[in-house]
Amino acid sequence: MFDYSVFAKELKELEENGLLVRIKTLESPQGAWLTINGKKVLNMCSNNYLGFAFRDELKSAAIDAIKKWGVGPGAVRTIAGTLSVHDDLERELAEFKKVEATLVLQSGFNANQAVIPAITTAEDAILSDELNHASIIDGVRLSKAKRYVWKHRDAEDLEEKLKQAREEGARRLLVITDGVFSMDGDLAPLPEIVDKCEKYGAMLMVDDAHGEGVLGSHGRGIVDHFDLHGRVDIEVGTLSKAFGVVGGFVAGKKELIDYLKQKARPFLFSSSLSPAETGAALAAVRILQNDDTPVKKLWENARYFKEKMQAMGFDTGHSETPITPVMLYDAKLSSQFSVRLFEEGIFAQSIGYPTVPKGKARIRVMISAAHTKEDLDFALDKFEKVGRELGVLK
Repeated sequence: MFDYSVFAKELKELEENGLLVRIKTLESPQGAWLTINGKKVLNMCSNNYLGFAFRDELKSAAIDAIKKWGVGPGAVRTIAGTLSVHDDLERELAEFKKVEATLVLQSGFNANQAVIPAITTAEDAILSDELNHASIIDGVRLSKAKRYVWKHRDAEDLEEKLKQAREEGARRLLVITDGVFSMDGDLAPLPEIVDKCEKYGAMLMVDDAHGEGVLGSHGRGIVDHFDLHGRVDIEVGTLSKAFGVVGGFVAGKKELIDYLKQKARPFLFSSSLSPAETGAALAAVRILQNDDTPVKKLWENARYFKEKMQAMGFDTGHSETPITPVMLYDAKLSSQFSVRLFEEGIFAQSIGYPTVPKGKARIRVMISAAHTKEDLDFALDKFEKVGRELGVLK
């Protein structure tokens, strides 16, 4: 029999180094406040940016979809699993994103794995920002293309890698970057990246998981934020964060989407979203298409919280988005800080290696449009209390 003590040993080492992830179970719906282990706590670590996860319109749409379509699609999309509600979502999502077409998949993670191996071969080169999301990294690993990693947000280094890839005989160049980098909240310098890609004839793919519903007019994302419509080849997004549901999508030219329907393995070999998820996501798209208020509230809350945290003396890194990393650097300190916050009524998880580099541990605070000013003031008071207690603030 296999000796499972090797896993127990590794888990013990993670715990000793302050890197053991302690999963908490929610006993209430997603929202500004949660119940965990019978304790009411302020939720400061959810990706529910716009408060849509428990919004009445989405719940009603999910229930209506179940009544009309049942609970599951029944097959993969290419056989008997494409319902007209899937087509409705893809059509209206394309209109929202101002692209020709979209393809909805099971998750943002799966969307990256659907695109990258499908459009590259051993003759091609993939150029990836060094801090790209794990789903991009795994998607690249599934491709046989040669890999080039460029320095984080460094368009000049990207150009050097593009030159190198061309000189080494790459047929097709695919540049991939996150739009918003999820741990630090900084943005890809997309205008400069677009210029480099156009100069070298490279395709550009942007994973905008944390930009969808957050950046741009009505939350259309980073391409809209920088007014680059028509100059980015592939946008990968998620329905699991600001849209409040679950799922992912690819947005771009109709030819690209038609090709992925023939070649993308997560689309071909796994059932798609359930009717409930699809109906709820469609409701979210319709809300954002018509109303920018939730996005504006999100940014109002983010600016207020960041300014107050910085004034207290906390290091919030280089974030340009509602993602607010409270940099503590030491993993044990960060873990301890998270525990004390929870005791004080704040749910904000510690994040350490390998999610972030060693020596870059932090509490990642996720601001939501669901937070009131009173909620944020409560959080600020508790952060200051714990910060002084643990010697982070003087």
